[in-house]
Order: sequence, then structure tokens, then C-alpha cells
Amino acid sequence: MHIQVNTDGNIEGNDTMIAEIETAVRGTLDRFTEKITWVEVHLSDENSNKKGGNDDIRCLLEVSLAGLPRAIASEQAATWEQAVDGAADKVKNALETTFGRIEDRR
Repeated sequence: MHIQVNTDGNIEGNDTMIAEIETAVRGTLDRFTEKITWVEVHLSDENSNKKGGNDDIRCLLEVSLAGLPRAIASEQAATWEQAVDGAADKVKNALETTFGRIEDRR
């Protein structure tokens, strides 16, 4: 599973941050590794550094699956860690539903 992390101009994506994001996403989606071809993580500061505010960090997670439409989820939170965890959990739940339905059809 390849993971690409993208940040906007208000969030500095350093190597440590990227490694932590990759670890969190892999840990949450580990069960689906063989079915996932690509993961894109988009982090943005919705209010920028000028306004501040609660829950202004947004994580959009796009998961490309072999032979199926993408799974997409987003989460807004106070920190990028919370936003990534929340979006990853939402994608995991969507994948469990999708693959559960496929199994039920068999």
C-alpha cells in the first residue's frame, strides 16, 4: 500500500509528521492492505493561521481499491493527528461495509 501525504501552505509536512501519518493509516487500514492500491492523505488548515479556531484542521483520505470505486472520507478536528485518525476510522468503516456486502453476495 502506497501512502502519499499532501499538505496545504498552512501545514508544514516534515518527515516525522509524514511517518506518523503513514503509521496511523497503515495501522487502521492494515486489514485491507492487499485490496488497497493507493492512499492519499490531504491535510489543510481550513481557517489558516490568521483566524485560528476549533476543529479547523481537515483531513481528506482517498483510498484507491483494486477493481472498486475509491473510498473517501474526511474529518475536521483540532489537531492533524485527530483529523487523520478520524478520517482513517471512517474509511475503515466504509471498507468493512463494502467488503461485507461483497462477501454477503457470494
